[in-house]
Amino acid sequence: MGEFELIRKHFLPVAQTVPAAALVLGPGDDCAIQRVPAQHELVFSIDTMVEGVHFPNSYPADRLAWRALAAAASDLAAMGADPVCFTLAVTLPAAEEPWLSAFSRGLAAASQAFGLALAGGDTTRGPLTVTLQVHGVVPVGQALRRDGAQAGDLICVSGTLGDAGAALDYLATDEPTPDQSAVLARYHRPRPRLALGRSLIGRASAAIDVSDGLLADLQHLLDASAVGATVEPSKIPLSPALRHLKGEQALRYALYTGDDYELCVTLAPANWQALPDREREALTVIGTVESARGLRLQGDTGAAGDTGGFDHFRRDS
Repeated sequence: MGEFELIRKHFLPVAQTVPAAALVLGPGDDCAIQRVPAQHELVFSIDTMVEGVHFPNSYPADRLAWRALAAAASDLAAMGADPVCFTLAVTLPAAEEPWLSAFSRGLAAASQAFGLALAGGDTTRGPLTVTLQVHGVVPVGQALRRDGAQAGDLICVSGTLGDAGAALDYLATDEPTPDQSAVLARYHRPRPRLALGRSLIGRASAAIDVSDGLLADLQHLLDASAVGATVEPSKIPLSPALRHLKGEQALRYALYTGDDYELCVTLAPANWQALPDREREALTVIGTVESARGLRLQGDTGAAGDTGGFDHFRRDS
């Protein structure tokens, strides 16, 4: 199958999955054209996934497509953005029909679930690599950023943490138990917190998505805001499945492993109290922002030390 036939057969149908009024021109020309509404700003982010680094060799194509778009869309959630569209670049060892059919099927499902229209992209030959750039919009000056946390703010996380990291231990399991299936679902089909991110505009002082590990990502937020924090490990939300599978080690998975794509946000106490019930139920308070730099775990004698997390260029990642 040639490159243009591949695009016509497998990716143009994906572009028709989500209608986007803001997308003036989609696939088929030299560039796509996106309309940005008045009094809004364009936000965009790009993510790359490489076989053997970000996903296992021979990973199912439909799951890869979902995970890749979810990971990219999670950055929009962390900014409080309304999702609009994405571009896709795929490098393939070969144009294999079954793989392409499964990949485009997973991509269409994720596109519809996240409200992101395929605007265009590129295909080439080489080691399996998937790169997506996502676009969204936010009202002018209202994007959630990492640099707004203030001393006294509460630190909150959405959902539960550590499940996707634990799932790595069971990817090769032929007949997973119910608990193993629960954490595997978090790895295979993450759900970026797009609606929650949008609802926190004007309420949260800072935000980041948990992609590389809670402590690592929280440290990024604290560095950007020039503040420190104390986190209470006993308050970190853990799923029953993770507790059953990992016992005393469950907390370590929640602190140091990534791929959960939950949100970590800071809010002034008054804003926390004023949150609607739905948002309060989605978040758990796990600590407090402090003026003294450094990230401390309550009960430890000092700082958290190495916050871990995924780093492409660190040998132990």
